[in-house]
Amino acid sequence: MSVADVANLPASDADRAAIRDRVLTNRDELLALSRRIHAYPEPAFAEHRASAWCVELLRAHGYTVTAPAHGLETAFVATVGTGPVTVAIACEYDALPGLGHACGHNLIAAAGVGAALALAPVAGQLGLTVRVIGTPAEERGAGKALLLEAGAFDGVDAAMMVHPCPFEVAEFRSFALGTLSVEFLGTAAHPSLNPHEGRSAADALTVAQVALGLLGRQLPADWRVHGITTAAGTAPNVVPERATAEYELRTTDAADLAELRTRVEACFRAGALAIGCEVRLTRPEPDYLDFRTDPTLIALWRANARELGRPEPTTRPPFACTDMGNVSHVIPTIHPVLDITGGTSAPHEPAFAEAAISPQADQALLDAAIAMAWTAADYATLRHNTPH
Repeated sequence: MSVADVANLPASDADRAAIRDRVLTNRDELLALSRRIHAYPEPAFAEHRASAWCVELLRAHGYTVTAPAHGLETAFVATVGTGPVTVAIACEYDALPGLGHACGHNLIAAAGVGAALALAPVAGQLGLTVRVIGTPAEERGAGKALLLEAGAFDGVDAAMMVHPCPFEVAEFRSFALGTLSVEFLGTAAHPSLNPHEGRSAADALTVAQVALGLLGRQLPADWRVHGITTAAGTAPNVVPERATAEYELRTTDAADLAELRTRVEACFRAGALAIGCEVRLTRPEPDYLDFRTDPTLIALWRANARELGRPEPTTRPPFACTDMGNVSHVIPTIHPVLDITGGTSAPHEPAFAEAAISPQADQALLDAAIAMAWTAADYATLRHNTPH
């Protein structure tokens, strides 16, 4: 069966109507969940309230919940149904330190829960098992990569989530992302009495940053290296004996990350060699892989989003990173993004946090819940009607 034929095999009109009605019936609970999470932003691996609020609502609507789950204190797994087709819905709920929900994860969590609540009454007749996975630490920590390795997605036939944005995109593309923690260790000294006995860790970092700047002129245009200095001395009258930095490396294909990492790490080693310092390079979290959209699932999503009157999606080059990319490398997955600002602000900006509880965001939440639930139902119907 071609992808073009997929959208012509939707779930029954009765099931689709029941799903839509269920989301609208639960509207007040879903919007309240979004606002509660937004009002109490919690950073990676500390999303205790957000996780508990999602669990509370899922349990109240018939889901069997395991929390904590798979070794992560703020992760959960909720299931309903026993059908042979298993669809996972990922809920993110971590916030950005200092910026709150400037990535709109309150909407992601509430939309995921909304889709799950709508599917619960019809899962049996659809031959569907719905698995809601509470996935902490998307902004930092690669929670889904950890959950994937721990088996949270084992047995899943399809996975999905949505993300708010300043534009509408169906076939989301992302960078692969690697992280690097840098620590230079030198020797303290007085900068005028005995500077020759010092080895400035801050200078080693400066040499490395100059090398990185020159390296950037020789990298492919779609490779990115960016970071911040987190420590470089405590007083101007002391040769700094310690300097630290945090860096991110991005490529459009995960296969290129290893080469980029090798070249970037060489710059930091060059800084240490030039000044006579020690350098320690560590990976604070798993790599985020590039996202790969499943063509069958996205064809179903497109038809459903269009039926709801969502804006026609645009095509965008990679512009962000997500640990949902790791899931997409092993399971058919979609990650459409929904416009909540009309281009007036973008994720990781303070104004986007305000937009995440706007009327436009509320509508996107409800549309996302309905479209995800319809897509899960359509996918189950398609699987049951396709010879294996």
